[in-house]
Amino acid sequence: MKQLIVVATLAGCALLGAPGASADIVGFTSPSGNIGCMLSEDLLRCDVAERDWSPPPRPADCPDFTGYGQGIMLRPTGSASFVCAGDTALGGGPALPYGQFQAGGGMSCNSEPSGMRCSNSDGHGFTISRQAYTLF
Repeated sequence: MKQLIVVATLAGCALLGAPGASADIVGFTSPSGNIGCMLSEDLLRCDVAERDWSPPPRPADCPDFTGYGQGIMLRPTGSASFVCAGDTALGGGPALPYGQFQAGGGMSCNSEPSGMRCSNSDGHGFTISRQAYTLF
């Protein structure tokens, strides 16, 4: 049971940035339903349900009992990174139609037929889809 509590605590940290953070979280999904995203004032995260690619190797600071590489996250500044968490952003909100975007906290995601394209105010970001991902 302790391990489950630790996973839940880490998951909350990955999504909200810090325990006890109070922020509005907006969830949205790709029209296909394969990508789910969550956006708060200090974090944007998109997870993919089915993928044809593999993430890079698990970093040493990502515990074995959590999921790794199921998605990519981004802060208002800095580079994107792969998710290390025991939760998911899948199914967290309504479909964001192709050609539309969701924005907040200096970050935005565009829903495109090829997948989600997300970026921050630094110009860093990622694309994620069933077929591929990119970090920029």
